Amino acid sequence: MTGTAIIAGGGALPAILKAACPEALICALEGFAPASVTPDMQFRVERLVPFWRALQDQGVERVCFAGAVSRPRLDPSLFDPATAQLVPRLLGAMQAGDDATLREVLALFEEAGFAIVAAHEIAPDLLPGPGVLAGAVTPRDEADAARAAQIVAALGAVDVGQGCVVAQGLCLAVEALPGTDAMLAAVAQLPVHLRPDPARGRGLIYKAPKPGQDRRVDLPAVGPATVTAAAAAGLGGVVWQAGGVMCLDLPAMQAEAQARGLFLWAR
Repeated sequence: MTGTAIIAGGGALPAILKAACPEALICALEGFAPASVTPDMQFRVERLVPFWRALQDQGVERVCFAGAVSRPRLDPSLFDPATAQLVPRLLGAMQAGDDATLREVLALFEEAGFAIVAAHEIAPDLLPGPGVLAGAVTPRDEADAARAAQIVAALGAVDVGQGCVVAQGLCLAVEALPGTDAMLAAVAQLPVHLRPDPARGRGLIYKAPKPGQDRRVDLPAVGPATVTAAAAAGLGGVVWQAGGVMCLDLPAMQAEAQARGLFLWAR
């Protein structure tokens, strides 16, 4: 896929996409360079228009956003005149939440002449089809997954998070700004008296995109580390919305689930 730039953030996804598309240009927001792959170019939000021109000079026509990036602190002294004209749009979107920010960023890149490419268009194996991919799912697990799906849909509707933990119908934690790892770590620290009897169902973590989310960017992801953290939290499985959540190294996830006695379910 020539003429492609990967706007890379944290996590394993940028390296996966670089392996699938070796000719892609890796670009990183200054201060948020990915650990998994070396950037070819770094940029600042305050100089977005010059960055676009640099991409065009490199023959880039398509852009893929991949990996986690925190909101940068903007330095007003660094804005060039052309980018400064975009400030009202950027600040307005940032104040409206993550989804609004992403929609505005995508719109700005498209207005600059770039097509937006989803990560799974570059690496289709990131989105496995529906089914139980490791272990076995019980009726209790099915009920917990249905409850979790309702909770995540409600969270997503107000732009809070894309995951939760449910055991025997009880919500033990929801994902917010700190992310999935922090949520699972919190569950691992829950006192015994706050958790239902694990003999009647250990519970699960569930992930899904937000309702109405632009699926070209910021799809939730699970990976081997998710399975390990779920096991450490005492859960019985990892469940996600089929077609809406990326699996980072599914074979490794399956091996980890088998070793730790967890199930994996693309629901």
